[in-house]
Amino acid sequence: MAAFVLKINGGEHRVDVDPQTPLLWAIRDGAGLMGTKYGCGVAQCGACTVHVDGQPVRSCSLPVSAVGASEIITIEGIKSREAQAVQKAWVALDVPQCGYCQSGQVMSAASLLSLNPKPTDEDIDLAMTGNICRCATYVRIRAAIHDAAKSLEG
Repeated sequence: MAAFVLKINGGEHRVDVDPQTPLLWAIRDGAGLMGTKYGCGVAQCGACTVHVDGQPVRSCSLPVSAVGASEIITIEGIKSREAQAVQKAWVALDVPQCGYCQSGQVMSAASLLSLNPKPTDEDIDLAMTGNICRCATYVRIRAAIHDAAKSLEG
């Protein structure tokens, strides 16, 4: 066991965990933030996506010891214009069904729009690859990302 101070959503959280503990569990069990979900444990489904220094990462496969002083943003703390536009579009287009994967979907979509404010369908598909939705709401996810992009234009 080792003590780590993680910078999460603008605050500091001390967690006492094994250095190889996935960041996901430090966020959920150590910091008590339950919005980031466990899906597969092997970085294939995207349910655990968070931003580390502004980049989307799969927290289920990143050891807490690799995070260092990086800034971690979870679904509870994302506040960018892009994230707000995505969240608004998600609601307007009724994207979620079961909702389990949605925090990871929103984190990936917000990152996409921060890097590419006018994504094509191909850009969206590429950026969202690895975010699996078992309810198969992919058509609504793509439409919501396009709507969010349009809302950011003005």
